[in-house]
Amino acid sequence: MAGLFDPYTLKGVTLRNRIAVSPMCQYMADDGMPNDWHQVHLAGLARGGAGLVVVEATAVAPEGRITPGCTGLWSDAHAEAFRPLVQAIRKAGSIPGIQIGHAGRKASANRPWEGDDHIPDGDPRAWPTIAPSAVAFGGGLPKVPAAMSLEDIARVRDDFVQATIRARDVGFEWLVLHFAHGYLGQSFFSTHSNRRDDAYGGSLENRSRFLLETLAAVRAVWPEDRPLTMRFGVIEFDGRDEQTLSESIQLIRQAKATGLDFLDVSVGFSTPEAKIPWGPGFMAPVAARIRREADIPVATSWLISEPLQADSMIREEQLDLVMLGRPLLADPHWPYAAALELGIDRAAWTLPPPYAHWLERYRAA
Repeated sequence: MAGLFDPYTLKGVTLRNRIAVSPMCQYMADDGMPNDWHQVHLAGLARGGAGLVVVEATAVAPEGRITPGCTGLWSDAHAEAFRPLVQAIRKAGSIPGIQIGHAGRKASANRPWEGDDHIPDGDPRAWPTIAPSAVAFGGGLPKVPAAMSLEDIARVRDDFVQATIRARDVGFEWLVLHFAHGYLGQSFFSTHSNRRDDAYGGSLENRSRFLLETLAAVRAVWPEDRPLTMRFGVIEFDGRDEQTLSESIQLIRQAKATGLDFLDVSVGFSTPEAKIPWGPGFMAPVAARIRREADIPVATSWLISEPLQADSMIREEQLDLVMLGRPLLADPHWPYAAALELGIDRAAWTLPPPYAHWLERYRAA
């Protein structure tokens, strides 16, 4: 039975362990370009020992950024700026991954520490937003988006394809389509945001269409030996959980048949009225159900922080990988500390020699 520090192979990619860095937005880019901040941040996480490092949500088009500080992949120049990050992650022993997405009606927002709300119209930093329907999210994100035309849908689908090609060509080995958290992909699926009466709205089949068409288009250009994955909000905690989960499982089965290899299970965040039962590892049982009923390998994150907790989720076959965010911000070498706590003999292997030598020597003293 596999544990947290056993290797994990999917397609032609092998991770050194089951610890993955969740795509954490840094909001430090300039016009979508990654910079020295991202280089140091991501290389440090890779040196810390994680098996997979996924770059933050990266917009496929300028209007798809969550904030003006988000990274982008809408030009070849942006792709080239990512190349040294890919090389640094790989050199440190991790697999380089990237999450690409479009923020939809949640775009054009201030950075979290600057309000986490929509930038007011008229502010030169703001831009128009688009979504399946002209329905605002609400709360601190009151801007009403423009309903997408069929031409808009086709354009954004192609934006995902072009971003995928760029990610492929600079050497990313793990691709995540960000169809969660109330952003564009989730907005097509959710009845909270999709009020369309054409082929992209109404029935489950129609609300799934944008996601599945985009997945198929990306699958056509992403190498078969590299994992194609998706982050998707399978539940909203809005009082309709069983119905949403049932529909999500149907979508995921179709996505698997279309070429999806792996699912990062998350929350929909499609309505500010959701009553989310925050607690340690609260999404793991949901992920286990998806894994079982959709027959697809899964990961999740959300308040997983203790080594024994993470290891148990792998050993009990709830998860195939554990996605970590804030624990790795607090301690980029969390994998090393986890290995010590779990009694893994090869703990020092998760650190580069300039760290491992002295820490192991101190332990032995």
